[in-house]
Amino acid sequence: MKLHELKPAKGAVKEVKRKGRGRATGNGKTAGRGHNGQNSRSGGGVRIGFEGGQMPLARRLPKRGFTNIFAKVYNEVNVDVLNKFEDGTTITPEFLKEMGVIKQIEKNGVKILGNGNLEKNLTIKAQKFTKSAAEKIEAAGGKAEVI
Repeated sequence: MKLHELKPAKGAVKEVKRKGRGRATGNGKTAGRGHNGQNSRSGGGVRIGFEGGQMPLARRLPKRGFTNIFAKVYNEVNVDVLNKFEDGTTITPEFLKEMGVIKQIEKNGVKILGNGNLEKNLTIKAQKFTKSAAEKIEAAGGKAEVI
């Protein structure tokens, strides 16, 4: 088969409806827009969310909460994820990114959480640790160092 012999699969390509091209097409004169009115005009129609003058849903519902601009954002890593590393490894945020555990290092760094169990003796350097995470790391014979 050559490039000029390629054709789309049967039924894959629909013919475009040519609007306003004579009465016989069924889409002539008003081109399927009906007679007069807002929607028959070019640029006609109402904006998104407009409900004909009725109070729109977005304004009927109450506002709730806010976004704290001072919130600290961390990459959260559970201790059970760290079991895949060798004994005696020093784990840093850069190392975690390199190994694909985290995609990117967040603004405030990495926080180690205590979900799961840790069986390896690791030295972990991170910006924050939960109490349970630090206890589990030290119970396994490792070190939890705050950077």
